[in-house]
Amino acid sequence: MRPMRKASRQKSAEWALEVFDKAPFVTVSMTRPDGTPYGLPLSLVRRDGQTFYFHCASEGEKIDCLKANPLVSLSAVSKCTPKFEEEKLNFTEHYHSAVAIGRAETVTDTAEKTEALRLLCQRFLPKHMNHFEEAINRSLDRTTVIKITLTEPPVGKSKQ
Repeated sequence: MRPMRKASRQKSAEWALEVFDKAPFVTVSMTRPDGTPYGLPLSLVRRDGQTFYFHCASEGEKIDCLKANPLVSLSAVSKCTPKFEEEKLNFTEHYHSAVAIGRAETVTDTAEKTEALRLLCQRFLPKHMNHFEEAINRSLDRTTVIKITLTEPPVGKSKQ
């Protein structure tokens, strides 16, 4: 009798959000003004169950894409372990992944923009928060913050 194959398993929205939280970056896919796809890994932070933020320059391809079409897809992998299953002579991969769809917009409210940047700094550089206020005073006006609001619950999958 052959052992059962371990299939990927769909997980809850909460589990999927944890994958986004643990991933070192999230690939944000968007559409260029000419209709071609454009995706890139970005450092995102999640505020709540449906809101993500990232920061960028005020000009460039991301901004052009989001102005043309604010719908985005997010994808992340927080665990990825290639495996060779000796008993089956099978190559496989164990993973935790998540995907979500959302709408992106530029944050214009100063308080929300500052909160988003604080969340980003706390996530990626928590030991340097004593310099946060100085950095905000110096660069808030020239930093663009993009908010992504999920338009449907995220989906997570795993194989272990």
